[in-house]
Order: sequence, then C-alpha cells, then structure tokens
Amino acid sequence: MRLADIDPDTIDNARAYLAQVVTRQSLNALRSARRRREQYVGNWLPEPVRTEPDAGSDLLLAESVSVAMLLVLETLGPDERAVFVLREVFGFGHTEIAASIGRSVAATRQIAHRAREHVHARRKRFDPPSESAREVAARFLAVSTTGDIQALMDMLAPDAVELSDGGGVVSAARRPIVGAEKIARFLGGLAARGLPDMRLEQSTFNVLPAMIVYSRGEIDLVMMIEVTGGKVSGVYLVRNPDKLVAVADTLPLAR
Repeated sequence: MRLADIDPDTIDNARAYLAQVVTRQSLNALRSARRRREQYVGNWLPEPVRTEPDAGSDLLLAESVSVAMLLVLETLGPDERAVFVLREVFGFGHTEIAASIGRSVAATRQIAHRAREHVHARRKRFDPPSESAREVAARFLAVSTTGDIQALMDMLAPDAVELSDGGGVVSAARRPIVGAEKIARFLGGLAARGLPDMRLEQSTFNVLPAMIVYSRGEIDLVMMIEVTGGKVSGVYLVRNPDKLVAVADTLPLAR
C-alpha cells in the first residue's frame, strides 16, 4: 500500500506510521539482498552514495552511511539491522520499533541489545574527514593515476586495506589486498593499463573523499579513500555497474 493512498486523518502519528511502512519495505529488500549476497562474487561493498562535503556535521548520521559502518551492518541479520538503525540513528523507542518489525517489545529490546553489542565489538572509531585528511586523500587520488608506486607507498598506512567490488560483472580484485606495498603495486598496475578516454572527477561519497573515473563518457568506477592518522588506511573501489546507477544523485544527510 502506498502512503499516497492513505487518508491522513486516519493516521495518529505520521512519523511512526511512515517509519513502519519504510521499515517493512526495507526488511523485504534486506532479506532478498541477503539471499543474493550468498552467491555474490568477490568482495561486497555498499553502493557509493554521493554526500555533501560537510556531511560530517551530524556525526551519528554521517557514520551511518560510512563504508566502515555499512560493512559492519552487513554482518547483522535484517531484523537486527533495522532495529539498530531505528534505535541508534533515529532514536525511536522500543514500542515504536516493535510495531514496525512485528515483534514484541521484549523481543525488540533483546534484538537491540544484541545488535548494539555486535556493532560496538566490530566498529572502528569514526571521525569525519578533517581538512588535513581531505588533503591527504586528494594527493593520494591524484598520485593513484600516475602509477608512482613509491609515492603511493609513502601515503599508505602499513596495514592499509583495499577492497574492490565488481560483483562478478566486471573485472576486479576478488580478495582484500592488505599492506602498503601490495596496494601501491595494484593501483600502479591499474594506472599503467589505463582506460580509453579516461576522465576524472573528485567528489565525496559516503562522507569520504572520492574520485569518479569515467571511460568513454561512462562511469567506470568510484574510488573512496579513508584516512587515519594522516595515512591512507582504506581504499574502496566500486566497479559493479549495478551499484553505479545513482552516482550522480547527491544525498543530503538530515533527520
């Protein structure tokens, strides 16, 4: 049922009603996505979401769309994920959440506790990129197209991680690449091969400094850079065409 088909006069609490409708639709989507993920080829990364450069002003909301947090949330079951987001990000009460997911209040409390412990045990400290971090990322993005392996190594943290998501549709590294030298050589190899009629556009995705790479006028990939302590700690390459369809849309973060 669409919200437009509902008589507004019959709704006592529009916010709670809307949350219930959206949550149930999201749960259906999450369950379907979870089944597809079991057959997913290679690394899985969230869809890149273009955000405003200053999106980190709401720390909790910014973290909720960060790559690191979305990777953690992906390890939760659909109900746990829905409860965690509704409770921790949007501040809904257990009674409202219980109505949204079709569970008892007691069961919802248990799910919320379990999800919170799971996330807190796996989440990394989140700090929205500072101006200096953005400068490091911008230099790294620029150097990544030159193939200068030593320059890349100098900017990468020793334990940095690179993840590529091609979804089995296009070529991409299917396992995580760990370590500054291995990542630098991998990116150097990509730069050496190049792309036909390549064009670059710097932007911000999932609150991270990023670069869109075009080939023959079409988006080939989005590269997102995570900086920790002045060094690049995470490099995320999304090439799966299904995840690049909404790259042009900017998501204003608000609640």
